[in-house]
Amino acid sequence: MELLKKSDLLVRIEQSLETMRDYLRADGGDVELIDIEDDMTVKIRLLGQCRSCSMSIMTMKAGIEDAVRRAIPEVKAVIAINEEDLKLI
Repeated sequence: MELLKKSDLLVRIEQSLETMRDYLRADGGDVELIDIEDDMTVKIRLLGQCRSCSMSIMTMKAGIEDAVRRAIPEVKAVIAINEEDLKLI
């Protein structure tokens, strides 16, 4: 993926995540954008209470992924990675 396009996509993804942050922060959590892959998979990391919340899968699918895919329809998937995954990047 060319650098300019990737940069634009990252900004747009960050803007879509910003629409979710108030809800996440109200419950003691947050989300961090890690990267977007060439195959249009967005990698995020759940922070704070979101990491261990039993509803985090619903937050991912019905909240975060939905917000990102509405803003950037070409995104194929949004996946949450953990601390161990980050060490491999």
